[in-house]
This record gives sequence, C-alpha cells and structure tokens, in this order.
Amino acid sequence: MANAQNNPLLGDFKSPHNAAPFDKIENNHFLPAFKKSIEEGEAEVKAVIENEAKPTFGNTLVELEKSGRLLSRTAGIFFNLLSSETNDDLQKIAQEVSPMLTKFQNDITLNPILFEKIKVVYNEKSQLDLTVEQQTLLENTYVDFVREGANLAEGQKEIFREISTELSKLTLTFGENVLKETNSYELHISDKSKLAGLPEGVLEAAAEKAKSKGKKGWIFDITIPGYLPFMKYADNRELRKEMYLAYSSKSFKGNEFDNQKNVKRIVELRLAQANLLGYKNYADYILERQMAMNPENVYKLLCDLYEASFNVAKLEKAEVQIFAKESGFDGEIMPWDWSYCSEKLKIEKFDLNDEMLKPYFELSNVVEGVFGLSTELYGITFKPNSDIPVYNEDVTAYEVFDADGKFLSLLYTDFHPRKGKQGGAWMNDFKSQWKENDVDSRPHVTIVMNFTCPTETKPALLTFSEVETFLHEFGHSLHGMLANSTYSSLSGTNVYRDFVELPSQIMENWAVEKDFLDRFAVHYKTGEKIPAELVQKIVDSQNYLAGYLSVRQLSFGYLDMAWHTLEKPLEGDIKDFEENAWKKTQIFPSIKESCMSTQFGHLFAGGYAAGYYGYKWAEVLDADAYSVFKEKGLFNKEIAASFRKNILEKGGTEHPMVLYKRFRGQEPSVDALLKRSGLE
Repeated sequence: MANAQNNPLLGDFKSPHNAAPFDKIENNHFLPAFKKSIEEGEAEVKAVIENEAKPTFGNTLVELEKSGRLLSRTAGIFFNLLSSETNDDLQKIAQEVSPMLTKFQNDITLNPILFEKIKVVYNEKSQLDLTVEQQTLLENTYVDFVREGANLAEGQKEIFREISTELSKLTLTFGENVLKETNSYELHISDKSKLAGLPEGVLEAAAEKAKSKGKKGWIFDITIPGYLPFMKYADNRELRKEMYLAYSSKSFKGNEFDNQKNVKRIVELRLAQANLLGYKNYADYILERQMAMNPENVYKLLCDLYEASFNVAKLEKAEVQIFAKESGFDGEIMPWDWSYCSEKLKIEKFDLNDEMLKPYFELSNVVEGVFGLSTELYGITFKPNSDIPVYNEDVTAYEVFDADGKFLSLLYTDFHPRKGKQGGAWMNDFKSQWKENDVDSRPHVTIVMNFTCPTETKPALLTFSEVETFLHEFGHSLHGMLANSTYSSLSGTNVYRDFVELPSQIMENWAVEKDFLDRFAVHYKTGEKIPAELVQKIVDSQNYLAGYLSVRQLSFGYLDMAWHTLEKPLEGDIKDFEENAWKKTQIFPSIKESCMSTQFGHLFAGGYAAGYYGYKWAEVLDADAYSVFKEKGLFNKEIAASFRKNILEKGGTEHPMVLYKRFRGQEPSVDALLKRSGLE
C-alpha cells in the first residue's frame, strides 16, 4: 500500500497550474489517498462543529464550504478515470470507496450540532448583510441539509444512511454492468459479401479492429462509432437485426451483467428515501429543486411537445414505409430497418449522407473550428501544453486564456472509444473554480467523447452528428471554464439539472450555419472549402425526422417520470412496466428482447433521475436564447458578452430563471423551438 509520503495524490501537485500528476498516479495510490483525505475532511468539519463562538456565516457556512478540498480533488481525479479509463482494479476500489464517501457526507448532513449552527445563521439571514451569492450559499446549505435528512429522528437517520449507502453501490454496479455487456459483444464477419452497403471507411475501421484482435476479416461492436454506421448502411437485414438486438438488450439477458434487479432496487430505495423525507414519490423530491418545480409541470411540457410531434412522427414513418416498399422492401419496417430505410430516403430527398460530409469534418479542423467559435464569441484562446500530464496518449491538455491573456482554465480533450471508456459523451471537471483570499483558483475541465477513430489511411473524419456532439459537450466545458463564482458548490455547472443543458445545447445551433462552417470545414485531402450547396443540403435536411426525434426524446422523459412517480415498489415485470410507461410514444412494434431501463445510465448510474425531461426543457431555453443571436448576429460580441456574464459565469449563484430573464429580457417561450423544428 502506498504511504502518504510517496503518494502523489496527497502532496502538492508540481505540474503546470497544479494539474493532476497522471504520470505518477498508480491504482494503488487511490485507496490510501481517499482514507487520508476523508480523515482531513472530517477534521475540518469537526473544527466547525466544535467552534464555541457564536455561529456566523463566516465561521460556519464558509468554513464548511471550504472543508474536504483534498477529498474533492482525489474524487475528481478518481471518478473521471473510472468513467474514461476504467479497469477491474478501479472498479473494485470504487465499490470499496463509495460507502466511505456516503458515510462522510451523511456524517455531515446528519450531524445535529452542525445543523443547529446552520439554523442559527439561517434564522438570522434577514439581519445579515449578505451578497446574493452568499444568500444562495446559505439557502442551499440549509435546504440541502433538510433534504438529506437533518430533520429526521435518530432512528430514521440510520435508515437514511443505509439507503444512501446501498444506492451508491448499486448505481456503480449498474454502470459497470452496462460497460461490461458492451465490451463483451462483437460481430466478426469473414465474408465481405455480407457487408454490402457499408462505406469503405467503415469497413477499414472494422478491419483494423479485427487485426488488433489477431483475427481476419471485420469486427463490429456496439460502441456508437461501430453500431450507428452499421445500422445506417448495412444491406444485410439479418445482421442489422443481430446488431440491434445486441445493442438494445444490454444488461437484459439474465446473465451476470443483468440489471433488472438493480433497476427495481434502485427505484425502491429512491422511493423509500423520498417517503422518509415526507414526499409521496422521488420525482416530487427531486423536482422541488429544479426549474420545473413539480411533476405536473414536467408532464405539461412533455404533453405539449407530444401533441406537436406525434402525428408528424407517424407521417414520417408512413413516408419511409412507402419509400421502402417502392424500393423493393417487403413487409413492415422494424426498428432494425429504421436507420437504414430512413437514411436511403434522406439521400433521395436531400442528396446528402454522412459519407459526403465526413471528408470536410476532419477532427483537427473541427477542433480548430469549435475553439475558434469560442474565440470569436468570448475572446478565449487555447494552447496545447505537452508538459501537462494526461491519463491516456489519446488525451490532449490545453491551457485556456481569456481575452486579456489571463489564465482561465485547463481543458482536456479525449475523443475516441476504447475498452476502458464508458459509451456516450460528457463533460466533467478534475477541479472546480472558487475564490479565496483574493485568489481566483481556476478550473480543470475535461470533455470525453466516443468519436470515429482514425485508420491507417484516413485521419478521424467525423459525422455531422459527431460535430454536433462536440459542440454540445464544448458548451458544457465553457460553462465550467468561464466560471466566476466565490464558492465552488455554486460554480460552473453546479446549477439546476434542467438548466445545465442550456449552455451545451445552444452551441449546437451554430452547426448548421454557413458562416460558421466556412471557417473550418475543408476537405481533408484537397483543402477545398465545403461547397455552399452541401451546406444548404444540411440546412434543408435539418428538420428531417424532426417529429420522430422529438417523440424519441419524449419517450425517455415519460419512462423516467414513470419510474420516479411510483408510489409503491414495482412488483411486476420491468419490460411490461417500460412498455406501459412510454406506450403512447411508440411507433414501432415492441421487441421482447430489448429493454431501455436496464441500460439507461442517465437514470440509474448518472444524475438524471426524474430529470431526463431537462433536455427538452433546455431545448425550449436554447432555441429561445439562440433566436437573439439569429436576430442580432451569429457572432455578435455584445450578445455573447451578455450570455457569458449572465449565464456562463454565474453558475448556480442565482435562480436560473432570474439569470435567464436578465439575459433574454423575458421568460422563454416554446414558440422558438417549434419554429426551429418545423413543428409549429
């Protein structure tokens, strides 16, 4: 076991900007680092509890806010690696550490002496001369203590501890199972005739994957860069069906990676936790501290968008079905046919497909374009620094500077899938931002993707969807990098869950703007700028399947709300429950082997329980906010400065609707979203 003297996680970081010393960190450093940093955090909290002076904002709220920084630093590094560079050792450590962290948090929020001190300050808040941010910290701290059991009787507190400890373990196990199930599947093909329809670049990547595993032929997996092109282009229907069933049945096979019991137990524990705190269901508990405020408002949003989307989705499906029949397709379109057939129709309608666009979206050019957009809007610049240690050779570390040359943030980019990385795309931070003693301690932010890999003959050429994903996650990173708060718990993306997607989703709007694409989208071989007619095709096809895509997102929102508005534990079958929950959104027949719930990491391994609707909620916000740029200018520095000052820099220091209205001048309207989507 590593001791404190030679454990790189416990000393001062000597890297530039005190960056995490990934080149020195080994797996065996983490457990002792967690134990030591928990001890240090406990001592810091104990000092607040035992302070005999009258509780004040400074000696109670501020000192509590500052406590546990070493632990936060250790956890920030560890849990980011657990998602992007995991292995059996890290997963074992996570299972051991998770209950330790839960106990540490519970020991704080369930301590009656500490809560009494907070209450003293809280009850005097009207007499205190606090800034808006200080008022928010006080309010949040008091409310969070109550919501985490501070008012419970002693016996109930013990039950709360047991529930939260078990939940922390189960959510980890859920995510591990999905990753292991994903990694366990591969489709190995040795007969090239079975791969008709697949573009040469897709075949080349599959051949390289087979070669890397010592096999001949082609290997396809169910990571997104492997799965989506196969479903979109492979002529072989039986193989599409096989891939679809492998993808859609993750952790639903009754094997060692099955998540059915985990889903039921997680939902049961969340309900028990909510009941213990006086709520009739978990959604009531969660939504009380979101912009939506209650399930009724969530359902109103979902239903309003459903009314605008569902009939359009049915018409879209009928159009694809007719086209497929006219093209010689026999029978009803099934889920494994949808991407394939709808892509063929898209090509006929718009003369556009991913393979036409990919040569113009070489990854390094896209990076330059996305970085350049933020330079244009906010004046920030990016400088790669190879002296900053990284956790994988695929990762690049950048220093980010503000327009005046001041250091703003570190940014790590991690673009391609690998065995130890979870699927999807996300932004996180290794270190958040805060201010203390006139020093602005800047953040260290990471964005992680699973983009198309380079091959022996081609660089990484992105699909248009991957370009949008990059813009989305980069928007989150701007929220983190531009943070300008005093307290880390209110900094950056520490905002209401249904507000956090606004800074990310607004960035996607630029993806279809010619003035933006012209700046970086050049052919990777010839250097030719993306042709104007190709950009116009992107614009023309922007709302292709808008109804279907809207209903698909709504189905996930309905499923989430169904799980978390339960008022008694589910005793029936998970698949039956799921089918009933999203029944009205389904335009395809049910497939008995598939299940979303058992692989729905946002809900059962992430932070979106009773919050998945937030993507649609934020679409309303982002469409409304972007309409200002459309009106005043895509690169209007005055509007960008207002968005930065009122949204991006503010984090969670004020209520999001207050911040939004300060930027927009009014509350958001759904009209801009319906107009943008062609669903008016």
